Amino acid sequence: MTTEATLTSTSASPTARQVWTRARGIALALVVLLVGAVAIAVIRSDARHGELDPRSADPGGSRAIAELLADRGVDTRVATTLDEATAAAGPDTTLLVAAPDLLTPGQQTRLRAAFAKSHGRTVLVASGSASIERLAPGVTADPATSLDSTLAPDCALPAARRAGTADTGGVRYSTTHLGADTCYPSERLATLLRIPDARGNGDTIALGAPDILLNDRLDEQGNASLALQLLGSRPHLVWYLPSLSDTSATGADDQRSFFDLLPSGWLWGTLQLFIAAALAALWRARRLGPLVPEKLPVAIRASETAEGRARLYRKTDARDRAATALRSTTRTRLAPLTGVPVTQAHTPEALLPALSAHLHGDGQDLHALLFGPPPTDDAALIALADRLDALEREVRRP
Repeated sequence: MTTEATLTSTSASPTARQVWTRARGIALALVVLLVGAVAIAVIRSDARHGELDPRSADPGGSRAIAELLADRGVDTRVATTLDEATAAAGPDTTLLVAAPDLLTPGQQTRLRAAFAKSHGRTVLVASGSASIERLAPGVTADPATSLDSTLAPDCALPAARRAGTADTGGVRYSTTHLGADTCYPSERLATLLRIPDARGNGDTIALGAPDILLNDRLDEQGNASLALQLLGSRPHLVWYLPSLSDTSATGADDQRSFFDLLPSGWLWGTLQLFIAAALAALWRARRLGPLVPEKLPVAIRASETAEGRARLYRKTDARDRAATALRSTTRTRLAPLTGVPVTQAHTPEALLPALSAHLHGDGQDLHALLFGPPPTDDAALIALADRLDALEREVRRP
């Protein structure tokens, strides 16, 4: 350890193979995560194609209810922009808003003003806290959705009583309107809410879930009966399908950021991944207590250990630590040779007088050599190692 070749040897840096070996687990996990995210996105995009679209025959579409309404003389018109939806509003028209939360605050305000003047019926499907308070003032959406999908009407609304149990479980609503019909309650909060128009024959219906309108759920429970009564009370039905590409009545205040356009599920997923990464970091960095000595399965030569420690010292420019290790080891070996207990080997008052008497030398030089300041460069460190070796050989000389 005290030789010049040991201290000046080139430090070993990790090779590309070593780096790949250490990082391949993390890289594989990231690849699996990316592939899974793409697969989920593709599956969800296929499943949501044409959802709540009265022209779609997919399981999530609503063509079946549109055909049943047509048999009863109700014509269905699809609107894909806010301008079309507001222009079609009237007293003999039912306006169904398929995804109210996609509308910006400005679009919600304009839509509310349009159907409030029309005195027709407005059906808001799964309107959450992002839209319900603007589209139906006095109504609040509870953050927790219904745990049950199929619920009993438990209200006096004729349409609900005739339909019986239906799959309305979803968003739950509370209201300050005294004349409102609160139907299909889940834990005392309604999943179907009807608010009559005090100035006319119109009303607003907040439907907590779209299930009663879907092709694959229409024949279950009383879904078909409830859907036909809610949407067939007037001869015309405007089925409004909001989209992010609709720029109708979008002002500067309605500009959405990138995070506003992300579905809430992706944000929750990112948060869960962050928490998982933090827990993994804590798991890998945990400390369960002091280190416990353990016998190595193979024998390692002392020279290899010394060379490895010397490389670590050199890599971090830890000349002070290297000098401290050299001096401490030398003092420990010199103490028994001069009659000083090992426990006092690192006390200058005990070691230096005994060492000076043994060598008949200058105590000041010995103090600087054994307890002096750390060397300032590698050359001084090598010189210190040589002087310590010379001192120990002199003490051991008979």
